[in-house]
Amino acid sequence: MDDRYILLGLNIAYFRKLRMLTQKSLAEKIGISRAHLSHIESCDGRSVASLDTIFKIADALNVLPDRLFDFSAIAYKNNL
Repeated sequence: MDDRYILLGLNIAYFRKLRMLTQKSLAEKIGISRAHLSHIESCDGRSVASLDTIFKIADALNVLPDRLFDFSAIAYKNNL
């Protein structure tokens, strides 16, 4: 699996937790299952998020979509 998917999932989880949302509450806000969101965040290869889903996640987290794709800080922190 491409490291960028892993970093995207880590960023989504980071902003979700920063907003003090559970996976269930975020998933309900954007109309997907908690399991699907879990697969996106963990990047286990079972689910790849569409751009539509990424945009919905960004809107629900009140961040610009490019923030979810800013891997500079997290990549350094996680040695990826």
